[in-house]
Amino acid sequence: MAGKASSAGGPTTAKLGAHVLIIEARFYEDIADEMAAGAIAVLEKHGCTYERIAVPGALEIPQVLAAAIEAGRFEDEFDAGGQIVEGAIALGCVIRGETYHFEIVCNEANRGLMQLSTDFGAPVGNAILTVDTKEQALERARGGEAGKGGDAARACLRLIEIRRQFVDGGLE
Repeated sequence: MAGKASSAGGPTTAKLGAHVLIIEARFYEDIADEMAAGAIAVLEKHGCTYERIAVPGALEIPQVLAAAIEAGRFEDEFDAGGQIVEGAIALGCVIRGETYHFEIVCNEANRGLMQLSTDFGAPVGNAILTVDTKEQALERARGGEAGKGGDAARACLRLIEIRRQFVDGGLE
């Protein structure tokens, strides 16, 4: 079994109350639905609100995060009628095929997310699955809060907590 990750490293605040952007690649809808359900369960458990944006595939996820950053959605002064976003959750799945395309999509989607998160200090929980088979993907996606969507939500919320601690004067 590929195994489920533990909830270690998740948020320490019971009711964090953050607003989070969920960017989900819908290429494999059943897998996306499983991961989204897990992420949403974790967010709601911690008193968070969220908005969901669907994109065709994993390569589009960093583009949407970049657009949100560029539009000022992560800035305290954002006042264009929407809520300030404190973090993002990336949900997607890339299944190995017979061509080099798998490596390109996996590497570039993850590189894009990491670049944006480090350049702009945007807390990102990454659950872009990179697997050999659909069965492996479903095994990782299923499980609600214990699946990879839940893991990404917990990572995002913990990063939001850490960012808040820095803004408020440093880590304890």
